[in-house]
Parts: sequence; C-alpha cells; structure tokens
Amino acid sequence: MQPAHPTAEDPRAQPLRRMQALALGLLLLAIAGLVLSQWMGGQGPWAWTKAFCEAAAVGALADWFAVVALFRRPLGLPIPHTAIIPASKGRIADSLAAFVRDHFLDPKTLLSKLSVFDPAARLGQWISQPDNARQLSGSARAIALEALELLDETAVRQAIHQFVVAKVRTWNAASLGGDVLGLLTKDGRHHEMLDAALLNLGNYLDNPETRQKLSGLMVKHARSEWPKIIKTVNLIKSVDDLGDNLADRLAVAIISEMREVMSEPQHPVRLQYEDWLQGFIERLRSDPSLIDRVNEIKMKIIDHPAVHDYVNGLWAEIHAALKRDLSKETSSLARYVEKGLLLMGQKLADDQDLRGAINTHVLSAADKLAGTLRTTLTTHIATTVKGWDERQLVDQIELSVGRDLQFIRINGTIVGGLVGLALHALMLFMPPLT
Repeated sequence: MQPAHPTAEDPRAQPLRRMQALALGLLLLAIAGLVLSQWMGGQGPWAWTKAFCEAAAVGALADWFAVVALFRRPLGLPIPHTAIIPASKGRIADSLAAFVRDHFLDPKTLLSKLSVFDPAARLGQWISQPDNARQLSGSARAIALEALELLDETAVRQAIHQFVVAKVRTWNAASLGGDVLGLLTKDGRHHEMLDAALLNLGNYLDNPETRQKLSGLMVKHARSEWPKIIKTVNLIKSVDDLGDNLADRLAVAIISEMREVMSEPQHPVRLQYEDWLQGFIERLRSDPSLIDRVNEIKMKIIDHPAVHDYVNGLWAEIHAALKRDLSKETSSLARYVEKGLLLMGQKLADDQDLRGAINTHVLSAADKLAGTLRTTLTTHIATTVKGWDERQLVDQIELSVGRDLQFIRINGTIVGGLVGLALHALMLFMPPLT
C-alpha cells in the first residue's frame, strides 16, 4: 500500500497513520491466520479459522484497494478508474463551486434569511450596548490614528497636495460658479436673499449709532475736500448739525426706497437685479473672456505662496490637534463617536420606520451583492481548486477523511471474516445434490 504524504506539522497526520497501521495489522493478522490454518491441515476447527481468515483477507484487500484507489494508483499500477480524486480534480472544483453557489449564494435564500434576521434591529441592539459602542469607537480611534500617521509622511502629504492641486487646476471655476448661482436663483430664492439683505441694511441704517457714524464720515470728507467752503458754512450753521440732518434724511430716503423695492415684485431695482444676475450666470457659463478671467484668478490664488503657507500651516495644526486627541484613551472624538453610536442604537430600537428603511436598503444591496458574488466567488473557487497541486489536493482530502475511511478497511476485514464463517457453515450444513 502506498503511504500518504501528510504534512508533518498537521495534527491530523498522526491519527491517520495509527488507523492505517491498525487496518494493515488486521490484514496481516488475517493472512497469518490463513497460512497457519493451511499449514495445520485446514481440517476440523482449523477449517473454521481458514474460512474466517481467508474471507477477512479478501475483504481487507478489496477495501484497501477501494480506499487507495480514491487517492492514488494502488501499487503504482495503471489500473483503470483509480486515482479518482486527482483525475477528477476539475469536476470536483466545478461541483464544489456549484454547491457553494446554489446553497450559500442563492439570492432568494440569502434575502429570506436576511429578512428574518432583521439586520437593522440587531444592529441597534448591538451598538446600544455601552461595551460594544465603546469597543467600536475605540477601533475607529485606532484606525483614524493609523491613518493620521500615514498622512504625516512627507511623501504622502506631497502626493496628496500635488493630486489636489492638479484637480483644482483642471476645475472649471466659472462653470461651477454659474451652476451654483443657478441653483441659488431657482424658484426665486435670489429675491428672498435680496429681501433679507435689504431688511438687514435697513435695520442697520435705522440705528442712531449708524447715522452718527455716517454723519461723521460725511463731515470729515467735506472738510478734507472743501475746507474753505466748510469754514464759511460753519459761520452760518454748525456743519456737524448739517451732517446729522443730512445723514438722517439720507437714511430715511434709502430706507423708504428699500421698502418700495421689497413691497413691489416689479420694482425697477428688482428687475435690474434679476437681469444682471441672470446675465452674469449666463456669462459664467458661456463668455470665454469671463471664464478665462475667473480661472486666471483661481490660478493666482492656487499659486500664491501665502495660500500654500496658510494651507500647510492649517493642516499641520489640524493634524497635530487630531493626533493629540486620538492618542488619548479619553479621546473627545472617540467619546463623541461612542455617544453617537449609543444614540443611533436607541433610535433604531425606537423608530420602526427607520429600521424598515435600513432593512430595505440592506436587502437591496444584498440582492445586488449576491448576484455579483454568485458569479465571482463561484469562478474563484473553481479556479483556485483547479490550480491546486494534485498531490496537495489528495493530501488535504486524505487528512480530512482518510482516518474515517480506514474504518472501511477494518470493517471489511471483520465483516469479510464473518461472511466467510457464514458461507463455511452454509456449505457444511447444505445437503448434497443427488
């Protein structure tokens, strides 16, 4: 019998060898009993021994052949239909892959199990436990700290900076600005912004302190531009009083005008504002000169050394602050994550609609993922098994089931001997044909 080639370190190897030795020992014992009974004449009690040992040896040899033929060619002889497992490696691979596909990756089976499993409820129950939330937040803290260590590498930071700058250089700022403004002006939102701005400006001008500042600025400007005229006017009436009066009138006039703009949807100022804004949006999207100008400003900002220094300094401060916090067991960020997880768990426990929505998304994602895995994993299993070395495949299967297969040889030896005794008895007590 050809020996198996199990891995020496594999704990299954020694029990397999013991069972092989036991089965071989029984075969040798049966052969020895057969030789002894024949040598003793094979009559009387020895006839029974001969019948038992002869049938036992035949049964042991037949089962040895059957077991060995699964894994290799018995005695190395090219007997047909032997070494079944190595010869059928391709079929085994395809069958194993199909079995996994049909019994573990069937979309209907997976979805039915997931729907019963209620992943949203179980997730809520799990993360609502303080120990679990603390463990998860701790893992997130460790991962974030490792990510910060990676980003602290000079080469990595330079690569990220170059990547971001390259993307920003190709970014069409004018077109995006037009899209953003178009979104902001959708459904008349820009008029709401105009009303809010006018209202805030009116409140500002209606403040006595604001009017006092406006008066002071007007008087200061007049004295610097027309000093002689101001001196002359001041002889007649205080210039400060005139400034206060003019500031009040100006503020009242502006506030009155703004109220008209806010109350009249078709006010000329509002219409001019609408035309100007819509025209500017269109120019941002289509006017080459304006587009070039906006992108030119963008490039100047990107390339300005002060901007680079500011961004680098800001990143260094943020990085250091995050690292200091995440390095502590009492990390504030980790604590916030933990609190958030606990709140999420409680929310999932209390909100049935939220659980239903999450389960719907999970089932939808699982359906798509199962379809992808069904093909990908099946192909991977089949390809992997087919790529195994035949001897390695045989060794692994024999280590897994070979010990149990030795019982076939042992049972064959014993059962064969008993069958031999039964046949011998039948032949003794069967009447001869006349």
